[in-house]
Amino acid sequence: MRANPAKRRRGAGRFPDTRSRPARIRDAFDDFARRSPSRFAILIFTGLILALTAILATPWAARDGQATPIVDALFTAVSAICVTGLVVVDMATHWSTFGNVAILIGLQVGGIGVLTLASILGLVVSRRLGLRARLIAASDTNASRLHAGPVAESQAVRLGEIGGLATVALSTLIIELILMLSLVPRLLAHGLDPWSATWKGFYFAASAFTNTGFVPTVDGVEPFATDPWFLTTIAFGVFLGSLGFPVIFAVLRTVRFRVRLPIHAKLTLVTTIALVILGSVAILVLEWSNPATLGGQDAAARPMTATFLSFMTRSGGFANVDVGAMDGASYLVMDMLMFVGGGSASTAGGIKVTTLAVLFLAAYAEAKGDTDMQVFDRRIPNDVLRLSVSVVLWGATIVAAASIVILRITDEPLDRVLFDVISAFATCGLSTGLTETLPDAGKYVLAATMWAGRVGTVTLAAALAASQRRQLFTRAEERPIVG
Repeated sequence: MRANPAKRRRGAGRFPDTRSRPARIRDAFDDFARRSPSRFAILIFTGLILALTAILATPWAARDGQATPIVDALFTAVSAICVTGLVVVDMATHWSTFGNVAILIGLQVGGIGVLTLASILGLVVSRRLGLRARLIAASDTNASRLHAGPVAESQAVRLGEIGGLATVALSTLIIELILMLSLVPRLLAHGLDPWSATWKGFYFAASAFTNTGFVPTVDGVEPFATDPWFLTTIAFGVFLGSLGFPVIFAVLRTVRFRVRLPIHAKLTLVTTIALVILGSVAILVLEWSNPATLGGQDAAARPMTATFLSFMTRSGGFANVDVGAMDGASYLVMDMLMFVGGGSASTAGGIKVTTLAVLFLAAYAEAKGDTDMQVFDRRIPNDVLRLSVSVVLWGATIVAAASIVILRITDEPLDRVLFDVISAFATCGLSTGLTETLPDAGKYVLAATMWAGRVGTVTLAAALAASQRRQLFTRAEERPIVG
């Protein structure tokens, strides 16, 4: 049995340290991961971004054989690892095969989830994975797992709802292959050769399921703007990715074993479907007569386009119309939808649909005069509400700060700046066209916004906190006047 590193440190003055250098490094990583799993996760996540940046900055990654400017390489690496989809170079023509493969691997790794990935790498380094790290890995950016002390299982996703690493990896591959097989015939019908159709079909499939939104074709989704089969396949992939494996596995278990669907899965499904419907109707009404977007399509195709765009605000990032030509009111609707994002422990970003659901349940309970939040015959603990408010406030602060800085840098209209900033924070990838025209300073600001949005607001707050402590006393209570 290996001795405890802490005991070795306490006895360092009496006994020589006989461990090898790799063993000392491994134990140091293990100790750091146990003491602060959120900081360790962020460290690993940032390290992956820097590694991909170094790869993309090489001449071999660019099609013309020239080194890509570091700011563009960094922005693309952040966008890939954070599964965002915002771009500052033409993804279809700038990168070589080597660069495209590196980006595809990056977005697949990013889709795993920052905390899950960090826990996996921590296991490789330290050869063991503690229960606390496993719990964090199981819930991705579920901040309930970051609190000191025990957390009730009703407040977080259970390990059984995720499955092992092999299950997640195999499920991801199967879903992406099914999506690819659905897309390849449409790509062949548009004139691509079998190899190009297969490669680009898998690229589209992986980009859709991970909610990245990168496109490997020069014209993007435009050739398929009114293709029901292609758009439905992409939207379905984005929808599955935005639900997350906890919900997918829970639904499969419910169908197979007739067990009760967990409250997390119910809230995610109901809220997601409601937002998709409301978003579709709003976009359809606001853009119906806009000749540059829906107004330029047949009346029969407009509902499909509006629904597709509503699905993309989950964090998908694909667009079959010119987003830059949309009405300001549509920007505001899509801003709200992107800020909410998708489900917890999914490839989507934003504050998450369950956060929004908890806030609405709290408002409903307050209006009724209830002391508890109740839904689907279950009671939601009040500290989940406190966590939801924290997520929203941190997210709004990040968006506001980034918007102010970019407004000062570019002098662009507020609606365009706010749209792209929220898209970056929510790792969505939709853009008004502003991102591609940003100066280098603006690119760094948006890259930082994508990083913060993917890491997770509460995870970031926990990592920056000096320590986690328990308060062993309760102060006197006094109520301020609110409202």
